[in-house]
Amino acid sequence: MKYNKILILPFFFLMACKSNQKETVETNKEVVGTPVTLTSPEKGNMKDVVEVNAVSAFLLKSAVKSNSNGYLQVVNASLGKMVNKGDELFVIKTKEANSLGNALSKLDSSFHFDGTLHIKSPGTGYITQINYRIGDYVQDGEALATITDTKSFVFLLDMPYELKSYLPNNHQLQLKLPDGIVLNGTLEAPMPMVDAISQTQNFIIKVNTNNPIPENLIAKVSLVKKIKINTTSIPKAALLSNDTQTEFWVMKMIDSITAVRVDVKKGIETNSNVEILSPILFPKDKLILTGHYGLADTAKVIVTK
Repeated sequence: MKYNKILILPFFFLMACKSNQKETVETNKEVVGTPVTLTSPEKGNMKDVVEVNAVSAFLLKSAVKSNSNGYLQVVNASLGKMVNKGDELFVIKTKEANSLGNALSKLDSSFHFDGTLHIKSPGTGYITQINYRIGDYVQDGEALATITDTKSFVFLLDMPYELKSYLPNNHQLQLKLPDGIVLNGTLEAPMPMVDAISQTQNFIIKVNTNNPIPENLIAKVSLVKKIKINTTSIPKAALLSNDTQTEFWVMKMIDSITAVRVDVKKGIETNSNVEILSPILFPKDKLILTGHYGLADTAKVIVTK
């Protein structure tokens, strides 16, 4: 009897060890899988947009002209200076003024004649060009300076001609400046010409702003091509495709640890989301957002936060 007890105890000890090893292996099998994060489809409105450039410009520029032959005696103009209509910019003294003035002074010392002509600004705006300086001789009708008309400030939308059909739905536009400022604009008449090389046409955009904006500044304008109401979309990162982007699919969770491939047909895209036309996805569905690259059709995964 003693020998039997001695043999039985090691037997149970070995069986217990094998049982523990089996449980450890099964436990390790359960945790094997690819770490992933999840997302869910969304319902909402989407816009298919195309981004084009618009350049700031002054449509009207006024020339400050000399009204007689003579020498510039005073120059109150400087590049970039803001002037108002009626401001004195130049003073011209005619060549004949000195001799005529001296002759009149000899005849009557009380008669003061200086022979100067005062040239004033024809409009309100910024001086963008000056052609002469003090002491220069100018002729009648010559342009002394150029002034931009602030009331004529617009943005010129540089739009490819093939996008013209989308303009009826884009009367009100937003312009994003390089510094992040967004301006509201109204689409106006087109310019009656197309660039021969780029085949783009300029459209006038009126903006309401009190802040000075320099000419030739490029702003970004988003034209809406199509609007989808109450459609299903997913984050772009959740969508997978082949090398030629002819097939698209998502990895959908069917339980807590298993994901399967679901082929989809995509629609319009935004910067962050893509529309899913088929099959029907619901907000309660769980899709893999990250960690899905290279997964098989049916894969074991570990969901992480």
